[in-house]
Amino acid sequence: MADKRIEILRLIEQTGSISQAAREAGVSYKAAWQAIDTLTNLAGIGLVEKLVGGAGGGGARLTEAGRQLLTTANLLAKLRHEVLHQLQAGSGGIYSATLAQLAIRTSMRNHLPCEVAGLEPLGQVVRVQLRLPGGETLTARITRTSAELLSLAVGLPVIALCKATAVSIAPRTSAAGQDGMNRIPGSISRISPGDGGNEISITLSAGQQLVGFQVPECTLALQDEVHALVDEAAIVIALSA
Repeated sequence: MADKRIEILRLIEQTGSISQAAREAGVSYKAAWQAIDTLTNLAGIGLVEKLVGGAGGGGARLTEAGRQLLTTANLLAKLRHEVLHQLQAGSGGIYSATLAQLAIRTSMRNHLPCEVAGLEPLGQVVRVQLRLPGGETLTARITRTSAELLSLAVGLPVIALCKATAVSIAPRTSAAGQDGMNRIPGSISRISPGDGGNEISITLSAGQQLVGFQVPECTLALQDEVHALVDEAAIVIALSA
């Protein structure tokens, strides 16, 4: 899977234009600049420089650091493809898929592989419907720019991430629906008492685990049927490396 940010760098190198790179990458000019800014922040050095004047009214080109990054990214992509191809040939793809997901490291406790089931643009925001392996659905609310940079499309495998502190666990009978709030059904598999509230792990229908915290002033026990309540804006969408 191509990194859209690297693709934009590659197209700037080829076309000498950020706007042309954005058009060929299928993203907005704003999204192209966000990609450049993100990579520049991560690299800690300028990757693209704008050119002023000239017959074409100016343009852009990669700095030496930008060209080095592009060369490194191309090499890593080639090596990764070769390794995953070897693993897939010997294991039917089981280990290669697992390694791709393990490449993500974050402080977020909840990592839920799923696929995009729908996209609902609302101005500068997109509501992304996600389907979990057991059929449960999630909705993530992200910016249109982020959706463009991830090249989100129906059927695309992604990983839904959220912090445990963003998840409230409540009995199904009291988990009233609210606009913009996900309600994910599951059963309690583990309770870890704590001064700041009980940490609750629940099992979803396909065996996935979701961690959150017990809603105050309710009583929960192992095997209880509950809902995990998660705001749409708290769901982060990630692609495997």
